Amino acid sequence: MTSQTRVTMHKGAAALIAIALVAAGAGAAYLLMRSDAAGGGHGAAIPPPAGVQQSSAATAPATNGPLSDVVVPLSQDAAKRAGIVVAPVASGLSSNELRLPAVVEPNAYRQVVVTSLVAGRVTKVGPALGDRVRRGETVAEIYSPALAEAQTRYVSAHAMLDAHDRELQRTQKLAEIGAASRQELEKIHAEHAAQTAAVQSARSQLELFGVSTSALEKMAPRHKVSATISVPAPIEGVITERGANVGLNADQATKLFTVVDLSTVWVVANLYEQDFPRVRVGTEAAITTSARPDATLHGRVSYIDPQVSADTRTAKVRIEVRNPNGELRLGMYADVVVAGTSATPAPRVPRNAVQNVGDRTVVYLTNPKDPWKFIEREVRLGQTSGEQVEVVSGVQPGDVVVTQGSFFVRAERERLGLRPAATTAKASTVPASSNSNEAIQTAKVIVNEQGYEPATVTLHAGTPARITFLRTTDKTCGTEVVFASLNIKRALPLNEPLVIEFTPATSGDIAFACGMNMLKGVVVVQ
Repeated sequence: MTSQTRVTMHKGAAALIAIALVAAGAGAAYLLMRSDAAGGGHGAAIPPPAGVQQSSAATAPATNGPLSDVVVPLSQDAAKRAGIVVAPVASGLSSNELRLPAVVEPNAYRQVVVTSLVAGRVTKVGPALGDRVRRGETVAEIYSPALAEAQTRYVSAHAMLDAHDRELQRTQKLAEIGAASRQELEKIHAEHAAQTAAVQSARSQLELFGVSTSALEKMAPRHKVSATISVPAPIEGVITERGANVGLNADQATKLFTVVDLSTVWVVANLYEQDFPRVRVGTEAAITTSARPDATLHGRVSYIDPQVSADTRTAKVRIEVRNPNGELRLGMYADVVVAGTSATPAPRVPRNAVQNVGDRTVVYLTNPKDPWKFIEREVRLGQTSGEQVEVVSGVQPGDVVVTQGSFFVRAERERLGLRPAATTAKASTVPASSNSNEAIQTAKVIVNEQGYEPATVTLHAGTPARITFLRTTDKTCGTEVVFASLNIKRALPLNEPLVIEFTPATSGDIAFACGMNMLKGVVVVQ
């Protein structure tokens, strides 16, 4: 009789054995395929799916080294349609100039607030807002019962003093002939002194109310008391504020007018922390305005604010400028160029020739062998002077660069995918994709007279971002855009897009503003 042995296995153990067998089979298959590939004759690499491009840049590590040159081909017709204009790189003096945004403000030492010296009701107002007044000219009249009472007291005290004068003279004559005692004479002297003090007190009160000396001399016992006082202009200037209107009840603290002498004005600029060593009190400065770009005014730095703004990290710099014709109006935007002391030759290109690739700047050079092929080359920029910018490295005088239409060349390079998406030091590598725009989040901000539209941009952390700024007007201070936390500061040319590329690392707010910190926006990173 055959004996049978039965082995009972737990379900969990059976499952573990099955998984081990599957893993062993997969490992054997992998080793077999690897050995075939090493032999070279038994296996072939599996090609990527149709329509998907492999890119070595997708797996290449991010680098902070200089960008390599990239050749961008254009057809002759496309270049003509884009309005491509080229010019040789010029050589100019690097004068170490510093350009600062500024605002015209009144000279605070020649700005006076006009108030009344006596409380009352305004009965007449002379100049209107913006009128020019002379010193001493009546700008308002005020009816004041307190003034009438003070005049009455002065006239009465003056009359009493005259009576005491006559009585004192009579008593002195009587004392000389022995008809009045010395005690009576001393009493009259004391009363006369008290009355003289009362007259002086009443006179001082009228002088505090602004009554002139000539008017006081004319006051007599029969003088007609007037309850109206005139408010004169304290300096010659222009009425910039008017709070006085007929019927206004005013006291000594009520602001009736503000008069400003505009023969000199202050141009107040914002100086960034990194530029503090380049500016001193007494440094020469040239000022231009949008209203008169052909006229340059000259002055010297007279004051540097010892306090730095916590928001903008700038300090106020004041330049006093003569303004005899009144061309500088209060509140105007101005451009201040602070001159340096050194001057060395350096390559210079137009600002329109420079494009931004992430946190890098590039220009496009013409290919000497083929004028319709352009070389994208990274450059390092120096100081900006007007429409010219100094190039520290990347090009040499005589190189031919694209001065107009460089944005079109850059767009064509991006369309052809000739360079991987730019990354900053904080950026991560952009994954390869059949469409390179899928891995980049984009936004567009219009800069107009009202400010930034939209003023709030929402992005996602960890994904490369591309924000395009477009300034559509000259009537704005937003000629520059500053991302202080990213250390990005770029000029905004008129009607020409400017692209800012970066990768937000973490969630939070990234503020941006104009160069004067008057227009403000924010990037909300989620």
